[in-house]
Parts: sequence; structure tokens; C-alpha cells
Amino acid sequence: MMPTPLAVATSLLLAASGPPPSTHVALSAEFVPPAKAGANAHVAVTLSPRDADVRVNEEPAPRLKLEADETVLADKQAAATRSPSFDPQNARYLDPALPVHFPVVVKPTAPRGKHTVKARVTYFYCSKREGWCRKGTDDVEFAVDVR
Repeated sequence: MMPTPLAVATSLLLAASGPPPSTHVALSAEFVPPAKAGANAHVAVTLSPRDADVRVNEEPAPRLKLEADETVLADKQAAATRSPSFDPQNARYLDPALPVHFPVVVKPTAPRGKHTVKARVTYFYCSKREGWCRKGTDDVEFAVDVR
């Protein structure tokens, strides 16, 4: 059976917009400028479980990936390391009240003014009650004021 033109168009729109946001974890992001001259800035991402049973894993650590054509910020994260096999019995989880900090630097060629920066955050989360773990990938946006 041939898919209808509406089904094809809907599939293309969904694929182009990226993965759907997680129904288990809400994300918010904020650019934090350097505290003093010469220090790096960072992007603070808060990962808030929507269910009290869901926890965001500390390992493997969440990662932030800036858009490929990003002109304002450069990533300063250390290279990702391979985590040992995940052991749900001994897992450690992030404190949902504390944001995860991803180091970045404002590019010297960044134009002055206010900009909206887009990035993708990848993280892992689990539900002990239901006995599952999943990978989450969500898009975030935040404002950067280059002075």
C-alpha cells in the first residue's frame, strides 16, 4: 500500500525537526559568561526528571553538541571517554537541583550583539521502579550576548 502524500510530508517534517523531546526529562539551558577575564564560559543545562522515580545517570556523562555551523561559541569539553559497562545496581545519578556545566568559549570572530545558540544534549536516564534505562537526546536553545 502506498503512503498518502500527507503521511510522507508528516514523516519528512518530523525527521527534519530532530528527535522528539523526552517525555521523562525536561531540559533547560543557560549561557554563563566567564566569572573573570581569561576564564572559560559554560553552558549550564538543568535536567529535571518529570517523574520522581526517573534519575539521570552520572555515567555515561551527559554531552553537549553545538550546531555544526555555530558562529558564536566553541566547545571546550574534554573528549568523551569510554564508560565501563553500566551496572544499574551501583549506578550514580545527577542531582536534579544542580545544572551540568559544559565549558565553552566565545569565538574571537563572533559578531557583537545578542544571539540564539542551538545545541543538542545527550544523556542517559533510568527508572528503577520500572526496571529500564534509556538514552535521551534533546535540543536546547539559549541566549548569548557578545560584548
